[in-house]
Amino acid sequence: MRIATTQYQATMARSLELNQTMVSRLSQQMATGNKISVPSDDPITNVRISRLNREEAIVGQYRENIGAVKIRLAKNETYLTGMVNDLGAVHDQMVWAADGSNTPDDLHAMVESLEALRDSILYSANTRDQEGKYIFSGTETTKAPIVLAADGVSYTYAGNTKEQKVVVGNGITQAVNVNVSGVEALLTNLNKTIEALRTTTTRSSAEPLKSMISGTMDTIQAGQDALAGKIAKFGGAQTVLGTLDSNHANVSLSNNTARHDLSALDYGVASTELAGYNMALQASYQSYSKISNLSLFNVL
Repeated sequence: MRIATTQYQATMARSLELNQTMVSRLSQQMATGNKISVPSDDPITNVRISRLNREEAIVGQYRENIGAVKIRLAKNETYLTGMVNDLGAVHDQMVWAADGSNTPDDLHAMVESLEALRDSILYSANTRDQEGKYIFSGTETTKAPIVLAADGVSYTYAGNTKEQKVVVGNGITQAVNVNVSGVEALLTNLNKTIEALRTTTTRSSAEPLKSMISGTMDTIQAGQDALAGKIAKFGGAQTVLGTLDSNHANVSLSNNTARHDLSALDYGVASTELAGYNMALQASYQSYSKISNLSLFNVL
């Protein structure tokens, strides 16, 4: 059977092109370590890897959110702890003021330190973040939460009690803010007591100063308990977030392992295939060279 020269050349060209393509493909796979260079190499496996990539991106975002939330909660806890400490110092001052042996001059001398503690509590309650937003105003982050009223004595709460929530898992959110609603009443009570101590002409054992000091002590204790409760809530949230982050880390490890198993190249198999195609390519070139030089005169 005769084979036309053009047909023979076309067949050889296809064979050389196929072998060269496979050599290039295997060389690229061995260089990258991935057995899938383009989706068409293995469409089904590529779809599986794409799904794992999407899931890993989502898990990564959850973990980033958890990291940001933990930092935010830690800052909130620091400021609230400072307020609790200041309230403890105020309570100690009130205990001292309640001592009936104090003279009016003694009570007057307490005013300056009480004012400093009041201002410290107010400053902590109106703390802003690095973006200039108030952190204890609920979702009203552009408004100072504690505002002094026009009478110069009373304080009001200008924020709200709504929560700012961040997604930290599939269907799981965590509140990142806390409000200081209630602190305004405490500061108002303290302001009135400070003014009473400033102007008193009697000992603290006399009414109505005695009842005012006692009431302030109760108010401060209640405020400490309320803020301590918020701090304890932060501690619980931190524990939950830590556990959730560990779970996400395990899922991420599983995803990465699965992606590696699906996409990693088996170098032993690839090396054997590459050697086979290189051998076939060399044989094709040698055959083509020899056959191209043949003519009818070679067999006469």
